[in-house]
Amino acid sequence: MTDFGAIGVSRPLVLVGGGRMGSALLAGWLGRGLHGTAVVVVEPDADAAREIKTGNADVTVVPSMDKVRREPAVVVLAVKPQVMAAVLPDVAQYPKALFLSIAAGKTLDYFAQALGADAAVVRAMPNTPAAIGKGVSVCVASTNVSEAQRSLCTALLDAVGAVAWIDNEKLMDAVTALSGSGPAYVFYLIECMAAAGQAAGLPAELADMLARRTVAGAGALVEASDDESTATLRRNVTSPNGTTEAALNVLMGENGLAPLLRHAVEAAARRSKELSA
Repeated sequence: MTDFGAIGVSRPLVLVGGGRMGSALLAGWLGRGLHGTAVVVVEPDADAAREIKTGNADVTVVPSMDKVRREPAVVVLAVKPQVMAAVLPDVAQYPKALFLSIAAGKTLDYFAQALGADAAVVRAMPNTPAAIGKGVSVCVASTNVSEAQRSLCTALLDAVGAVAWIDNEKLMDAVTALSGSGPAYVFYLIECMAAAGQAAGLPAELADMLARRTVAGAGALVEASDDESTATLRRNVTSPNGTTEAALNVLMGENGLAPLLRHAVEAAARRSKELSA
């Protein structure tokens, strides 16, 4: 059972936003042993609130922050960046809480201006595989965050995947571009592989299945091969003068996959920086 530290009956965890990522976090916490009575979900959408309550009977679900009756230990901000400004005035009334934001583009300075310079804030960038406990989150903390609070944030995010910390917030743009947006790149790779299979003569359904299972299996093999680099795994499957080498000669060419992905990540990082301005 994960140690969630300060979260308890007297000081609950308040989750603001019960959407896809918020729901994934909630499922991870409950699966790791956090009791539902320790969680209050703030979700104004009646249908979403009803779905949360149906699957988690012990969890309190309220439509707004003014319905939260207990001083929270942690406030997890799992709302869209564009509605964050409307949410923060309601949570600023809890200066002793730890604030954990998973909103893209919202900086520590942004939260300091809204919540006060003394607020303990952790900014995190998870990604969508968190929905099945296979995500990865990168965190950066304000100077007011204690080691105990960092450990608590690690526990909360570890419930949905791996967790890493950085000290330089400027790296969050690159993190967003690589891991935050990265699942979409892989999904598009599967689309392209399936389309290429069809172009080579395979039926559409078979090409799609082969592309999906190949990428999923390769990912599982990477995860199971911590002692080997991905370059080693690639070489292991590449026979000299074979079919794989013929394909890699194209993918690893001057105008191949590496420069294309570099440009894509650079574009995403630039956009992340623009959104945080």
